[in-house]
Order: sequence, then structure tokens, then C-alpha cells
Amino acid sequence: MKSKVWIENTIGETVIGEGRFKILKAISETGSISKAALKVGQPFRRVWARVKDAETQSGIKLVETSNKGTTLTSEGEKLLRRYAELHRVCNRYANAKFRKLFPKNEYSRRRNVKRKRPA
Repeated sequence: MKSKVWIENTIGETVIGEGRFKILKAISETGSISKAALKVGQPFRRVWARVKDAETQSGIKLVETSNKGTTLTSEGEKLLRRYAELHRVCNRYANAKFRKLFPKNEYSRRRNVKRKRPA
């Protein structure tokens, strides 16, 4: 089972989801947008655009760039922590609920099942 968690602003624009989370986390870990882009396997311009989109849609400055590199602002760090917690809690709940509703995992792909060919 897979589920996705994202946060939207009041007009339905995505503020953060798994992709933007990975980008912000990579910036936090590397201290650089170009290194973060390499880490997440996306072009620099796309990573920068995603960061700017998140800032516009949240109304919050998430990164600070200087001649020493790029760091998350305190608001950016807070968003990263809160999204990680929300993602963890939602996935735990969704997995438990799925196991309760579908105890035999009846919608999973079964292996070694011989299928009859049409005549």
C-alpha cells in the first residue's frame, strides 16, 4: 500500500510534499542548492524553482543564501520537522488502517499464480 501526504495553502497550491521535502532536507544536509540538486538527481534550475514555489505558496522564506552557501531559515527547519512528523504519523495510521480493512491483503499482486490462457 502506498499513500502520499502533502500540505496545501488555503487556495489549493502545494506548499510541501515528498519531493520538496527531499529538496529541503538535501539543502539542510549539504548547505548548497547545487549539491542538493545532485543529491536528489534534479537539475539546479528545477530545485531552485521548487524552493521558490514553496516560498511563494507558503508566504514564508525557507532558505537563506550567502557567499558561504545555502541554509534553511528557522521557518524552513520548522516546516521540514513538522512535515516529517506529519508524514510519519499519516503513514503509520494508513498502514494500520489498511491492515485492519484488508487483513488478507486481497489487493496485492500474487506471485506464482498460474493464469489460464483464453482458448
